[in-house]
Amino acid sequence: MSFDNIEYDRWMNQAKNTLEGAKKDLESKQFNWSCFKSHQAAEFSLKAILYGFGATPFGHSISKLMNSLAQMKNIDISSVLSSGNILDRHYIPSRYANSFSSGSPFEYYDSPAASEAIDCAETIINFVEGLRP
Repeated sequence: MSFDNIEYDRWMNQAKNTLEGAKKDLESKQFNWSCFKSHQAAEFSLKAILYGFGATPFGHSISKLMNSLAQMKNIDISSVLSSGNILDRHYIPSRYANSFSSGSPFEYYDSPAASEAIDCAETIINFVEGLRP
């Protein structure tokens, strides 16, 4: 089976666009949304490569998507797994008030968290781009 460049490009373009949104949210101090969008950007990039290779990725866990990729193509993910684990922590709490005992998600996020999330997403996107045949 040949690599599906069209599907890869659709998902990778969305990943990069979402990462730009995360950066804008950081600038406008919408730190929780920056963290969530960083997660989404990394997720989209992993789905890009998985769809490109002919898989049908399922779920939203970045670390699980990475493990699927590693198993499918015998790819060493050790250099990016930590970034995926960090981003997975932002998938639910960045959006849902009942993730915390009091307050709202935006009260628990700050610039360092958003900057770290953006860095993690960029790391994963760059890793994925390096896998494209």
